[in-house]
Formats: sequence, C-alpha cells, structure tokens
Amino acid sequence: MRTHATLLLALDTSTRSVGLALYDGSQVLNETVWTSQDYHTVELAPAVALALQRLGVTASALGALAVATGPGSFTGLRVGLALAKGLAMARGLPLVGIPTLDFLAAAQPVLEMPLAATLRAGRGRLAVGWYQSTSGAWQPTQKVEVLTLEELVRKVHEPTWVCGELSKEDRDYLTGGGPNIHLSAPAGSLRHPSYLAELAWKRWKAGQVDNPASLAPIYLHYNDPIPV
Repeated sequence: MRTHATLLLALDTSTRSVGLALYDGSQVLNETVWTSQDYHTVELAPAVALALQRLGVTASALGALAVATGPGSFTGLRVGLALAKGLAMARGLPLVGIPTLDFLAAAQPVLEMPLAATLRAGRGRLAVGWYQSTSGAWQPTQKVEVLTLEELVRKVHEPTWVCGELSKEDRDYLTGGGPNIHLSAPAGSLRHPSYLAELAWKRWKAGQVDNPASLAPIYLHYNDPIPV
C-alpha cells in the first residue's frame, strides 16, 4: 500500500465524455472513461472515490491534481474545475490545468501531416484545434475554432489527420469530404485522461503549476475564435 503522496489525479469533464486517471509518473494505475447524460455533478466524486478504493488508498495519497480546462460545456467544465480546485485548496496540492484538445492531440501518432483535433460544440458544430508536429510532439498552430462539418472540410487543403468526438454521421460525412481527410479510428479518437495526467505530471515536476483561485475554463464560443 502507498503510504505517501505519489499520485496525480487527472479529471476531464469537458463534454459528456467524462474521464479520470491516477498516475504515478511511471504507470497509469487507473483510467476510467464514461459517457454521462449531464450527470457530472453526481457521478464525478463517487468515481474518484471508487478509483482510489480500487488502489487501496485514500485522498492522502494524492500529490497533485490535473484538470481539463476546455474548450467544453459550461456545466461539465464547472464540475471538473470545482472538484479539482476544492481538493487542491483543501489539501494544499498543486494543480495543473491542460487544454482539452492538447491531450487529445497528444494521444495521436506523430505524423508529417497537420492534425485537426475536435470535440462536440453543440448546434451541430465542432470545436477544432489545429496542430503541427514539432520535435516529436504536436504543437498548436492557431486559435481553436468552432466550425460546422462543411466548414471543416472547406478548410482542409492538404492531407490532414482528423480525430475527436465524431458521430457515425460525422464520420460518414468526413469520409466523403475528399482524399485530404484521414480519420483516426474511434478508439484513437477517445479522450484518454491518462494523456492529461502525463502532460500535467511534466508541468508539475517542472514547477509549472496553476493558481487554483484564478485557473479558469475555456468555454465554447460560436462566433469568435478561442485563444490558444
């Protein structure tokens, strides 16, 4: 049994796809992902408690916290941020916020072509983050945009890897969008909170932590680009 604070807890409540992970810097010790019907408030804390219980530890084993900062839904992000901030301030733990599309991108194979990482934005639209591989990792290249499928297809002028929250209808449409669109498989498009944990662990160990009082989520906007 662990007797000292060695675990990082990562929380992602950006959309109806909710996830958490427990990571010790060497292994992902627990990863749970589920689809919530907007019950984030009642589901998240019990899921964290169950994950800790499965490892035979309590919250005292936590050494740091990570949380997805969006873009995403107002309700979902608020729940994740509230729990992460509450634990951070109550236990004096460092907190690291990571943009949601950054850890979705981190899970993708590093390719020569650009990457478009997406999540559902409501009203039939997608939030789209654009990335390019640099030094073996994906780096954002421009502001996150809220686009329709049609607008996304029109913006792809070269071979581009596309991943993220895509329904069957979305995939069918993008598959017919021309030879430049290369779709990640559904399993590869899942947002894994373990990648959130890995990115946050590196920032934590580098001393790049956030102030729980001022850390703010990135909400979706339907007209203006979202700052990177």
